[in-house]
Amino acid sequence: MGNPDRVREFVEAFGRLKAEVQNVIVGYDEVISNVLITLFAGGHVLLEGVPGLGKTLLIKTLAAGLELSFSRIQFTPDLMPADIIGTSIILEDGEGRKHFQFQKGPIFAHILLADEVNRATPKTQSALLEGMQEGNVTVSGAPHPLPSPFFVLATQNPIEMEGTYPLPEAQLDRFLFKLRVTYPAVDELNEIIDRTTRPGEREVRRVMTGPEVVRFRELVREVPIATHVRDLASLIVMATHPDWEHAPEMTRRFVRYGASPRGAQALVLGGKVRALADGRYNVSVEDLRAVARAALRHRIILNFEGEAEGVDVETLIGHVLDQAEADSRRGKEVFLR
Repeated sequence: MGNPDRVREFVEAFGRLKAEVQNVIVGYDEVISNVLITLFAGGHVLLEGVPGLGKTLLIKTLAAGLELSFSRIQFTPDLMPADIIGTSIILEDGEGRKHFQFQKGPIFAHILLADEVNRATPKTQSALLEGMQEGNVTVSGAPHPLPSPFFVLATQNPIEMEGTYPLPEAQLDRFLFKLRVTYPAVDELNEIIDRTTRPGEREVRRVMTGPEVVRFRELVREVPIATHVRDLASLIVMATHPDWEHAPEMTRRFVRYGASPRGAQALVLGGKVRALADGRYNVSVEDLRAVARAALRHRIILNFEGEAEGVDVETLIGHVLDQAEADSRRGKEVFLR
């Protein structure tokens, strides 16, 4: 695992960044933690919730706490791919010769807020795909690398579906976590009122640089994971597939497609960041359980019967976790063949 001082440095940096966000955002402790876990795992995050719950403010506050460039794109039905990526324009030099020059779009930022991403057409949504997966975009056959670190935080509203374009499964799978932002409790709502209806604004200090984020991402991947914990991550993902011979009955009955291998990667990477942020040097079963819903809820597709009976994916994931742990205790070698 290396120098313990690096672990202590990460724990302190993680805590400082979280504290700066919580200085502005009331409540949502789990959501904030999972956004930071996604950042240090090197993934992207999708936040889903009704308007007015502070999703955009949370993202802007996080960006303010980092010495990184920030860009926001408000997705609308008339938005075009060139509005995100950029375009080549014709310029004329002093001698009258004309040439093309690429003008970068807002995607060329360390932190990108894709606000209401499901309001743009699939053609425009797909403009994010290459950047999210490869870290570069291709324009006129020429690759253009994106800044490092590159972190996409997208928001969507789950209740206003008229005039929206639900994200295709291929794009959903590129988000490490999908987080649900719910209504605050009464005491949290009172605190929100007090903070936002008084003079003055809370300032956010920049507590981390881009090179530090990259260095911490490398440290996260050094965290060891025991064989039985890794095997459990595989069992959890396999238990979401209805055609797997050891799949739980609930999966066989209600699921059409299960999680991809990216789901297993999300479980392990999320578990590693969570363990490291807690000052631990290895991933535990509890770490996997803690991040499982965020890692899998957007990767499980219900079948017709599941949709008709209103099956809750959260409940299904809980059932899968229990089943996978039970299978692991009974003898994982039987189920991993």
